[in-house]
Amino acid sequence: MNRLVDWGCLLGAGLLSLGCAASPRSQVVFTHEGNAEPEVMSQLDNLPAETRKAILALDPEHVTDEQVRHLLSQAPAPRILTIHGGPLPIKTRMNSFAHFLIGMGYPEASIRNPRTGSFTYGYYYSSDKIVGTIAWYYEHDGLRPMVIGHSMGGIQTVRVLYKLAGETKHEIPVWNPLTGRAEKRFEIIDPLTGATRPVVGLQVSYASAALSGGVARILPNEWDMNARLRKIPDSAEEFTGFSKGMDLLGGDFLGYGSANDYHSTSNAVVRNVRLPTGSAHGWIPDAKPLLKSREIKEWINNYQPGDSATNSLKFGTKNGRVLWAAEEWHSIKKHWVLEVQQLLQAKAEKGHDT
Repeated sequence: MNRLVDWGCLLGAGLLSLGCAASPRSQVVFTHEGNAEPEVMSQLDNLPAETRKAILALDPEHVTDEQVRHLLSQAPAPRILTIHGGPLPIKTRMNSFAHFLIGMGYPEASIRNPRTGSFTYGYYYSSDKIVGTIAWYYEHDGLRPMVIGHSMGGIQTVRVLYKLAGETKHEIPVWNPLTGRAEKRFEIIDPLTGATRPVVGLQVSYASAALSGGVARILPNEWDMNARLRKIPDSAEEFTGFSKGMDLLGGDFLGYGSANDYHSTSNAVVRNVRLPTGSAHGWIPDAKPLLKSREIKEWINNYQPGDSATNSLKFGTKNGRVLWAAEEWHSIKKHWVLEVQQLLQAKAEKGHDT
């Protein structure tokens, strides 16, 4: 039944790709109290000196649940932009991933769109606007955002990386997520150096694409990425590509073989992760229900990337979702720490106490 739903979603997505506008309809500004994060710099300044030192001492590769709850929760967090791969219910499942991150301790305000309140962008949303939004967030937060895509949303993620790298355009305007409008400039002030720099050439700290490719390649809106999809430019410091067998919707050659592996074009750190074959394509991002199991949460919190870790997967049909969620949570925690440490160090170099 799940596979029939996946096929229906892909068909609907194909129709949308031919008929949808490139941007969503106007929506009411999101004003829920409690989701407005304080300014990043003042948030850092208000941290006790001992907390700042403890954060600087964190090992990004081994971040515990206790460290998230008691240390990182006091610090600002990079913006996470997720891109879903189709209409409902796929969007709902990427929303589920956002709720999973919040349940694991990530700040809700760093995931929600500040204007619309939404948790995810559609694969059809303008890549130029996403690039401009990344630039706006970096300029205001001093923390490089992360981009996570599923299915055709993963294709859009790689497209965004190429736009950031300047492979298709030399100028892209800053996009203000608060007003939902482009600003009349193509440059930002780098918050770490104070220098003016163009939007094109910025780098995200982490990006990923899950189950992207397959029959989606035949859709006209994806043709420009067919030759580029598996090649990751340096506009991502680190990238993870996910694939699985028996995946007609998002896998090349049904998801088997090296055609599904991503490669760095230069210096980007690229990893490839194979998810269990039995995982349903469209259900991978549906991570919120995983929070109900203490055993699964502990497995995810203790997860370390590597082949040996998957040997302990024992959650049946949930194995694909658990492994994907664990991989993403590990990478998100890692780059959360690295970005905050970099910002604290930059402030220290400018004469601020740490």
